[in-house]
Amino acid sequence: MRFKLEYGRTGLEVDLPAERIVRTLKYKDAPPLADPASSLAALLAQPIASPPLAEIVRGKKTACIAICDITRPVPNELILRPVLRTLEEAGIERQNITILVATGLHRPNLGDELVEMVGREIATSYRIENHYGQELSQHSYLGQSPRGVPIWIDTRFVQADLKITTGLIEPHLMAGFSGGRKLICPGIAALETVKVWHGPQFLEHPKADCGILDGNPVHEENTWIARRTGCDFIVNVVIDSERRPLKWVAGDMEAAFLEGVQFVKGVVRDTVAEPVDIVVTSCAGYPLDTTFYQSVKGMTGALPIVKQGGTIIIAASLSEGIGSPQFEQLFREHDNLELFVERILGKDYFVMDQWQLEELAKVRRKAKVKMVSDGIAPDVLAGLFVEPAASVEAAVAVSLAEYGPNAQIAVIPKGPYVLAQMA
Repeated sequence: MRFKLEYGRTGLEVDLPAERIVRTLKYKDAPPLADPASSLAALLAQPIASPPLAEIVRGKKTACIAICDITRPVPNELILRPVLRTLEEAGIERQNITILVATGLHRPNLGDELVEMVGREIATSYRIENHYGQELSQHSYLGQSPRGVPIWIDTRFVQADLKITTGLIEPHLMAGFSGGRKLICPGIAALETVKVWHGPQFLEHPKADCGILDGNPVHEENTWIARRTGCDFIVNVVIDSERRPLKWVAGDMEAAFLEGVQFVKGVVRDTVAEPVDIVVTSCAGYPLDTTFYQSVKGMTGALPIVKQGGTIIIAASLSEGIGSPQFEQLFREHDNLELFVERILGKDYFVMDQWQLEELAKVRRKAKVKMVSDGIAPDVLAGLFVEPAASVEAAVAVSLAEYGPNAQIAVIPKGPYVLAQMA
């Protein structure tokens, strides 16, 4: 049986034994918006639990709009055009508008990437700046959150008269769902904030998981931090498997986000009746699968449906390599994941991006991981606590031989964009 896994910009065709496949997990059918631009314009005029954007803008002199970085396929140009027009028509001068790329602790987005993200006209006509999470001097201190997270937020956003965030609502491996409050924390937060909020005391909580908001301390805390920072208006989108807008939500940061989450749950959740021996998945293709760091999201997305001791086979392009220098350092410093987890659970060890290796450790406690990629050499992959494989078909053949004649396979072609769960 032929499948197309999301992989890089082009996808990866694979041929799997049909008789072993029990389920292909995918988006539910939902019609894309017939006229996304008109739908968004109407929502800006009648938003969720909020006055119209044009009314909120009145009297403001400066604005900062936080947008997702290159790792999220947000239709930024479609969002920004009416938002920017509304701001300027209400009297905010163009030179007083800053579009802030909410990189979190990721690398900056520059040049052609900005054109790809927002379109050439916006990229060349507006001030677009990157957030640099490791530069504490560029942040303002706003106190501590209830669980003791020091709140350092990008000063450009904090000091703006009008604060707007945009984003994509999708399943997220730690915060339950992306979007909403995540554009502020971690999007424009300093390392000093993220290292506590992404520390083991949060991530080892059983509800710090994909698709969970209630009782999830990661979600609760960054919602509190975003509320403390202030956010006047959000515009978030839900997209389909072809990355077309299915629904806009706009208005109040919390109410609009929660409405988007309810919608997204109905679209992206798919189930299997019982755990399977093998899950074949992806990291959703470009732009999410460019690094091994991001590919961990595809692995964690398969966890709910794989048997204890089963195998996750993941294809990811890894065109930019492993990840940050700090993330690479973690692999050099640890021969095994047990030692790594022991160290981070102590009080005297911290390396930026350790949280993603912590998530990988959760995966490896339950399953083996075989990885197919043309972006990282097999000998390097072998040092990342995964097994390199020449092809998905070869990895499946080895796993079927291991688990025997009754072994079952589930396939998630779009990886972590699908919320895979037990029925």
